[in-house]
Amino acid sequence: MTRYIDRVAGAFLAIWIALPAASASLFKAPEGCNVYVTVQMRSCQMSQHYRCKGDPEGHQWALYSDGEGPYFLSQTDWETRWVDSIDLFIGQRDRIISEADPASFTTLTSGGRDDYDFKTESDHGEIRRYVGNDRLTGETVTIDGVRLERTKFELSAYAEDGTLIWQRKGQQLIHRDWRLFFGDQEVFQNSTGERHDGIDTPVDFATPDEPGYLASKPKFDCDVVTAGVGQLNGG
Repeated sequence: MTRYIDRVAGAFLAIWIALPAASASLFKAPEGCNVYVTVQMRSCQMSQHYRCKGDPEGHQWALYSDGEGPYFLSQTDWETRWVDSIDLFIGQRDRIISEADPASFTTLTSGGRDDYDFKTESDHGEIRRYVGNDRLTGETVTIDGVRLERTKFELSAYAEDGTLIWQRKGQQLIHRDWRLFFGDQEVFQNSTGERHDGIDTPVDFATPDEPGYLASKPKFDCDVVTAGVGQLNGG
């Protein structure tokens, strides 16, 4: 199974490398994988969500892109555990190595709260511990005809020696049938106190045969994001 995951991830990496040269084309998933929804989000973000034949039951992939192209690839299981995570910009891959309290989507949806505590190790040998929780708020929202439920969350990342690296907190949205989390509004703060407020709320969901399905470029807030980068660079 590990070799299969490596092959699928390699295929995704090949697509990522090819996309800038064909940015206007539709996205193509690796052989044996089917995209079931393309999601456009705020802050010039988008994602493709797939399931692949040969993966364990309940596993799925997500590829996240911004205005410069794909930047993050992840595989989650039925309980939304972080099975495989690949930072496409720096080429680092992380996998779970131990779980004091595994994440459980079922626990969240059945009981209203899920706590988790697990460690990952990168292919460079870096170990991180993640501790957090998700809580249902009881609120539902409908975006582009898709019913979602709002959650509150808190998540902290620690180095192997226990040093705090960063903290995130805010709210997200879940889809029960797809067993997915989507961003909404959150605050990120690193160990030095530097803070960033983000809004990554979904805006458009495109399933097969709908406009925007397999689109390869994000379309919301990209002018705003680009202008902000230009100002930071003196533009």
